[in-house]
Amino acid sequence: MLKPIRELSGLRPADLSDELLTSTEPLVLRGLAAEWPLVKAGRASQQAASDYLRRYYRGEKVIAMLGAPDIGGRFFYNEDLSGFNFASVRTGLGGVLDELAAHRNAPQPPAIYVGSTEVDGCLPGLRAENDLDLGARQPYVSIWLGNQTRIAAHYDLPDNIACVAAGRRRFTLFPPGQLGNLYIGPLDFTPAGQAISLVDFHRPDLARFPRFATALEHAQSAELEAGDAIFIPSMWWHHVEALDPFNILVNYWWRQSPGYMDTPTNTLMLALMTMRELPPAQRAAWQELFRHYVFDSDGSEAAHIPPGARGVLAPLDDAAARALRGQILNRMNR
Repeated sequence: MLKPIRELSGLRPADLSDELLTSTEPLVLRGLAAEWPLVKAGRASQQAASDYLRRYYRGEKVIAMLGAPDIGGRFFYNEDLSGFNFASVRTGLGGVLDELAAHRNAPQPPAIYVGSTEVDGCLPGLRAENDLDLGARQPYVSIWLGNQTRIAAHYDLPDNIACVAAGRRRFTLFPPGQLGNLYIGPLDFTPAGQAISLVDFHRPDLARFPRFATALEHAQSAELEAGDAIFIPSMWWHHVEALDPFNILVNYWWRQSPGYMDTPTNTLMLALMTMRELPPAQRAAWQELFRHYVFDSDGSEAAHIPPGARGVLAPLDDAAARALRGQILNRMNR
């Protein structure tokens, strides 16, 4: 039995406090979206939920991931990690809903999944009746739908609130410190953009992945029904399993940082190219530089420099970030 995720009940979409939205621990928010019309339609039937979505659909194409029945809903790599066990097609949402209905009662259906699709672009007007109040935050709001599918453990940079609108989902979360126990696959060749754990959570091979047993000791898990939501803090690893033949999820991503900040993933990739192969003493020296200027920064590291001469050590704003990005690009193009 995994540790349960802490739960809160009784909150409504207008009740989300800054304290909750900046938490560094996950939270299950029971019934947060229970009054959404989409949730009520999903509770009524698959047909009612599909009809409700079609009211807002204006023909925008979506990317559907399709897998054979024998993958068991697990979207993953092929055997030697040279490709994937599914195909991606660009198609209409109506056709996806028709396919989900056609295979609803199949004992071994093909895996059908539409991942992160912007709600405002695909289903304009849906948020007028189905939304959360995140204050001044301007989240990226996505819809996800499919049948009984499994998405491997991965992390996201933004904070995340995911609302189950139809069906049930099981979330298994790991704190960032469990990175080394999750056996992460390639960083630059991924099924859907994020690096994933190579462990099959249904059949973990502890002979091949022995440290995964330690990861499970730190795991937290929860099963959510329609109307429930979960807050997943930035950088927490999460495995998501849709449990019913028809599932809809709406999620909100936002960052606790200015919009001009680039993704730290770019820094990681550059560090792999420029630092990983340095001699150990040089890597240690660079580690100290990063500690001093980045990880332990409190502003005092540039206090001895006149304010007008601090350059990139001065506080950043949008203009300074654009200038710095230009300097970096010029350096890389030499």
